[in-house]
Amino acid sequence: MAVEKFQVKATLKEGFLVETEARGHRVIVDEPKNLGGTDQNMNPVELLLSALGACQSIVIQTYAKQFGIQLDHLTIDLEGELDTDGFLNKSDVRPGYSNIRSTYHITTDESEEKLDEFIQFVEAHCPVGDTILNPVNLTSRLVVNNLVK
Repeated sequence: MAVEKFQVKATLKEGFLVETEARGHRVIVDEPKNLGGTDQNMNPVELLLSALGACQSIVIQTYAKQFGIQLDHLTIDLEGELDTDGFLNKSDVRPGYSNIRSTYHITTDESEEKLDEFIQFVEAHCPVGDTILNPVNLTSRLVVNNLVK
């Protein structure tokens, strides 16, 4: 079994700005103004869609040759729906996405039937998509650093 561990550190800066870091790469996260942020960058749920689209693109690139598919161009549009009242504790609804849709725009000479089969394979082998579709053991632990006065 080839289990690999991935790690990210998220550090709250000012307001809703969060700096995330993995392997020396940084991404700044924010919220739009209507949710209290300064709208300097994508928010976490947009990053989730971005991660899904990036993962789908990478799986497509990884397996296209194996499926005999020549890609001339690929774009994936993603959209998700969530009720922000769950996040804002205004009602008893889930805070996460209820629906996510991907639309693949592929420029190629391949048949639509072959591409449909390929996209089914892609979606079955995308780690981010699988993580969204299936329950994950999500645990946390608290470490308190008390300030000495």
